[in-house]
Amino acid sequence: MAGKALFLDRDGVVNVDGGYVHRIEDFRLVPGILNLCRQAKEKGYLVLVATNQSGIGRGMFSEDDFERLTEYMRGVFRSSGAEIAGVFHCPSADDGHPDRKPNPGLFLKAAAAHGLDMKACVSVGDRERDIRAALAAGVGRNFLFSAEDVPTLATARVETLEEVAARL
Repeated sequence: MAGKALFLDRDGVVNVDGGYVHRIEDFRLVPGILNLCRQAKEKGYLVLVATNQSGIGRGMFSEDDFERLTEYMRGVFRSSGAEIAGVFHCPSADDGHPDRKPNPGLFLKAAAAHGLDMKACVSVGDRERDIRAALAAGVGRNFLFSAEDVPTLATARVETLEEVAARL
């Protein structure tokens, strides 16, 4: 049976986007993220992170730096009952790379790895490129997490993660 997932962008949704966050001491959770992930788990969603990490490709930090922070992040979520089932990232700075959002590669890899029914999945991103990638991969419902009233292809624009939790 195909599963369903809650896809999260990392910088700006999971953690406060401080610009190429790669050090544990700079990692701060966005308010409401742990509660959203706990609620998603309770409703049968896998929690997955799909993130562009062009800082690696730009030489700003290493793959090891990314992995170290990812393990720290997963530990924080696990100890809070909000386990992250997988993290998919694209280190390339090349917008033509199939895994770099707005291209759907990260979502498609996650779908294959976890046997997902993409129409039953939900995504949360803070930029339109996140929404475009999710739509291109067939994700059923997509939320743009933004205080700015901007045009979007998302199912809805939300200003808090609690709004997403209420709509799972």
